[in-house]
Amino acid sequence: MATTAIWDVTDRLDRVIDYAADPEKTENPDFTTPNFQGLRKVLEYTQEDGKTEQQFYVTGINCDPATAYQQMGRTKRQYQKQDGILAFHGYQAFAPGEATPETAHAIGVKLAKELWGDRFEVVVSTHLDKQHLHNHFVLNSVSFKDGKRYYDNNATYALMRQASDRLCREHALSVIENPQRGKAKHYAEWKAEQEGKPTWRGLIREDVDQAIAAAMTFTQFIAALRKQGYEIKTGVKHMAVRPLGKERFVRLKTLGDDYTEEAIKQRILQNRAPKRPPPPLPEPRRKRCTFKGSLRTAKKLTGLQALYFHYLYKMGILPKPRASSKRTHFLLREDLRYLNELTAQTKLLCKNHISSKEQLAAYQLGLEQEMSALSAERKSLYNRIRRCGDEEQVTACREQIAGLTRQISQLRKEVKLCTGILSRSGEMQEKLSRIKQEEIQQRKEAKAYEQRSRRRGSSRQHES
Repeated sequence: MATTAIWDVTDRLDRVIDYAADPEKTENPDFTTPNFQGLRKVLEYTQEDGKTEQQFYVTGINCDPATAYQQMGRTKRQYQKQDGILAFHGYQAFAPGEATPETAHAIGVKLAKELWGDRFEVVVSTHLDKQHLHNHFVLNSVSFKDGKRYYDNNATYALMRQASDRLCREHALSVIENPQRGKAKHYAEWKAEQEGKPTWRGLIREDVDQAIAAAMTFTQFIAALRKQGYEIKTGVKHMAVRPLGKERFVRLKTLGDDYTEEAIKQRILQNRAPKRPPPPLPEPRRKRCTFKGSLRTAKKLTGLQALYFHYLYKMGILPKPRASSKRTHFLLREDLRYLNELTAQTKLLCKNHISSKEQLAAYQLGLEQEMSALSAERKSLYNRIRRCGDEEQVTACREQIAGLTRQISQLRKEVKLCTGILSRSGEMQEKLSRIKQEEIQQRKEAKAYEQRSRRRGSSRQHES
């Protein structure tokens, strides 16, 4: 059984996929514009050694995988089409245990040749780092043959799915005979769900489900959503909601067939039917960050450390001194998908006693200098291998190279964490500021409502 998907690559793809940058690779000055960085990053991601078993399962069609980035760029420059969509990123995933790496890669290469091999440059990579084997396709958006752009629509995707199913049958693999029809998900949402991470649309579904479960009428459902902080558009063609902190409304019908206005009313009607209550389930344990110390000691922190601890506290990750029924803000619930990254960044700040951006920049500079020294040492070992004829010395050099590569990889991860802290800290401060302003406004409104209620009560007593 193989599932397929395809989406466009632009300079903003780095918001969707977490790419592994390769500082060892020499940049061609002709390909360093911001737009082309998205193309370089997606090619690096699909050919990453840790996913493809030392690039054994990487094949180029009408291009060499090692220089595909430059070749695709030359094609775009030849036809003066460097703007717009840079490429298309396709995906083909197989059921766990159903295909071997050789079979999965062979199917991917056949699929790419059949669909695009006569006009486009394509890189096919088979990733082995998940339980399910999956192919990635990086397709140049401009044809090397005639300079025309690839047009992705429902018809071309249907051809991709049909060809994939046929090739699976030819290799005795199962296919989805009756795929469910519906609106396709954005890739970021699909990928987050595959990894078990929350999405903001998924959070809206959870809140709507909770409001439906607590309602006996549609009016009660609307009231329950508003109590959760949602702004609601009713009386229009398509009912829409806007959660706290979001700028745009979301039509409920786009969340799935169970979330149209008619479907919600039917689900509410089912609440009126008598049901036997299910046995109570144990309260799920919330994942907590493993930091030494307590909130009392955390209050003594300053700068970036204090910011991260306060943010995790507001997210409900760090333990609170007493139970609170207050619901975590929607903006912070959405960031649960980045919990592992937030935890790693917090640990780095605490472990190295980093409080300011200046300290963080100095620490990152030290990491980069250490990486440069190790890379130079590794390069000299590679040169020694080329000149050495002794097998034992070659083996010893390779072992040293492997050790240096592991050190460089670890340093690269820390550099990435530092870069993430610098970019994320501003967003965190902005979100906390917005939440604080909303809380102040809510307290003002609650106080004003209480004062009006008291005045009405006093007026009634006076009249009686």
